[in-house]
Amino acid sequence: MRVALVHDWLTGMRGGEKCLEVFCELFPEADLFTLLHVPGSVSPAIERRRIVTSAIDRLPLPRRTYRFCLPLMPAAVESLDLDGYDLVLSSSHCVAKGAIAPPGALHLSYVHTPMRYAWDLRALYFPPQRWTSRWLVPPLLARLRQWDVQSASRVDRFVANSRFVAARIARYYGRDAEVIHPPVDTRFFAPDPTSASRGDDGFYLVVGALVPYKGVEIAVEAFNRLGRPLRVVGTGALRSRLEARAGSNVRFTGWLSDADLREHYARCRALVFPSIEDFGIVPLEANAMGRPVIALARGGALETVAPANDPRNPLLPAPANARRAPTGVLFPERTAESLAAAVRFFERHEGLFDPAALRRHALPYDRARFKRQIGESVARALSGRGSNSLTALDIGEIRS
Repeated sequence: MRVALVHDWLTGMRGGEKCLEVFCELFPEADLFTLLHVPGSVSPAIERRRIVTSAIDRLPLPRRTYRFCLPLMPAAVESLDLDGYDLVLSSSHCVAKGAIAPPGALHLSYVHTPMRYAWDLRALYFPPQRWTSRWLVPPLLARLRQWDVQSASRVDRFVANSRFVAARIARYYGRDAEVIHPPVDTRFFAPDPTSASRGDDGFYLVVGALVPYKGVEIAVEAFNRLGRPLRVVGTGALRSRLEARAGSNVRFTGWLSDADLREHYARCRALVFPSIEDFGIVPLEANAMGRPVIALARGGALETVAPANDPRNPLLPAPANARRAPTGVLFPERTAESLAAAVRFFERHEGLFDPAALRRHALPYDRARFKRQIGESVARALSGRGSNSLTALDIGEIRS
């Protein structure tokens, strides 16, 4: 059985690439198709396979400007030649699900999200006060949404990374999706039993790309008011603007190695998660390190955070008879005021959080579970098609 993996672009190791890495382990002989590839930007497990790129990768443009090629991306992904493959497994947050599988092949798409900028988060990417957002962007997004819905009809089976994303798939594409949460490397993100440094440094931590939908500006403003130390791990288009607004208590580190990130998790007081995230691997990495989370009560955080506060009145503790071992605090509004109030609540009730319980909460999301569930999902999809070219041996290999 010939397998093709399709991923939007290879420019860094984020949540989507961590899923792709597992797909590469499941199908070690698969070819990988993508719009563009920055060599050395992803893990060796991804880099060492055959990678086929689109015409966008050959344009005479700086690699950091690839997002300006968005109008070209639907045609580029449709131009990828997948002839001769029996299974197409796409990993999609933009256009990868629009790859055209050959006749008779199965196309299973693992969707991190329908493209955010075309649907419910477009105002965060294209602020309405800009003239381009008023005149140029609306017709472009209308065409993208039309293509997005049309190309979804070519996918045989959808798998979503959260119930939140499955609801988006149902809303925009009119399709059902199985839910398989993405992997958390709980073996790597594990506290050092010989170290006494667990939140001892007293700083709060934000981890993520510095782009509009991540909400880092809310965290900067809230911690400017609170005067508490905040470290921001990540980089992106908003970095210089955020640094200009930040007080002396806010420090920007840029991207860190995995080892340095693990150390920051171990030493932080709590992770701050102010974004409307499709799922959110970062909060579970922090939990795996025994650290609590202060998260916006939207999106994937509602599926992974057991709140210490009452959802009906977030400034009060959760009712004792309804509370699981808490893993974080939720704040209801995407504002600096709401986040600051949540930080104050956390500091008053910090004793509720048990590092061992936090780690136990993260363990069911581990990498081995993701690999097993994806393999089983593919095997079920292949079995349901009854194709003569897909043997029981193939399915057994996938399950293993």
